[in-house]
Amino acid sequence: MRCIAIVALAALVSACANLPADGPSGRSVVRNAGVETSGLTYGIVDLDFTLSERIKQAAPVADTSLAALANSVTADTINVGDVLQVSIYDPSGTLFGSRAASTSAAAASVSGGNQTLPSLVVDRDGTIAIPFGGAVRVQGLTAREASAAVLRSLRGKVANPQAIVTVADSPANGIVVLGEVRTPGRARVQPGAENLLDAIAAAGGPNRNIDDIVVTVNRNGTTYEAPLRKVLSSFDQNIRLRRGDQVNLVYQPRRYTSFGALGRVSQLEMPSGTLTLTGALGQLGGLNGTVADAKSVLVFRYERPEVAALAGATAPATSRGVPVVYRLNLAEPAGFFVANNFVVQPDDVLFVPPSNVAEMRKFFEFVRSITGIVYDISVTSTLTRD
Repeated sequence: MRCIAIVALAALVSACANLPADGPSGRSVVRNAGVETSGLTYGIVDLDFTLSERIKQAAPVADTSLAALANSVTADTINVGDVLQVSIYDPSGTLFGSRAASTSAAAASVSGGNQTLPSLVVDRDGTIAIPFGGAVRVQGLTAREASAAVLRSLRGKVANPQAIVTVADSPANGIVVLGEVRTPGRARVQPGAENLLDAIAAAGGPNRNIDDIVVTVNRNGTTYEAPLRKVLSSFDQNIRLRRGDQVNLVYQPRRYTSFGALGRVSQLEMPSGTLTLTGALGQLGGLNGTVADAKSVLVFRYERPEVAALAGATAPATSRGVPVVYRLNLAEPAGFFVANNFVVQPDDVLFVPPSNVAEMRKFFEFVRSITGIVYDISVTSTLTRD
């Protein structure tokens, strides 16, 4: 029996360090700060209201931009492949009018004529064929300028003609809008409605949270991008589109993850706008009051180097940023003001370790399970021996 007890106690002592857990203890997080583990070193920073203000007011990261695509090319110019409607009025009736015969042949009169030509497609050389006028170059002209070009081609053939050119269809001014819109597909850049937001609206608008969408524009093989919210709020991002542009709304969800002694362990998508730590904890059901260490609410983040330096974290930077663990004491009332001022960022990990009392309770429950087994073995052995 002594041997059994000794073996059981030895197993108990060796297993103390391997008690079930859903993450590191608060002591472990503090103890390993500044120590390289698995090729990574992190710093731990205590959050207070002053620091939360500094982090909020730090210069925002430079977002990608569409401003480089700004151009002055309008969509009302005629291009190769456009379908034109040409109407010509001939006051004299010489070419397009009709002769009206009177009772006297010598008194024959001529009435003016209005001629609408069949639809004309702009040739590869940028011209259209006008009866009696020949090939008229219209590529790069507006409809009004094309009308003047047609009139010039008829000079000397018609006395004081009039001409109207309209664009019936313009495949050359086509763009493609794809991705997270309600009606993706090919569209035409219309004069007066040729900006990026016009095209997105014509495609039915975005079908997801605007904070989770990045707009990419491919022009001549080069791709530019910007967050949709920035396009909506910055005038220089609502660029004028050009024929052949490819617009794609890409879904890039913003998420944060929670572990430990919280009401809910999950990965959640962030709502539109700003999410504070108070809001995030509320979404998670708050702290688990029977287990959580309210003095050690932790936020694991890859921080921008300049912000990490502002916070006093000196850990080496990685390709994703500086590993920083922000620690907040919610056992004090002021902690809630700090939490309501600290903004959660995409890919943050929220972790609340169990309190020392909870760890101790877990330990004694484990001891009780082991001693109970020893007791059962002892009783069984005694009964068997008897």
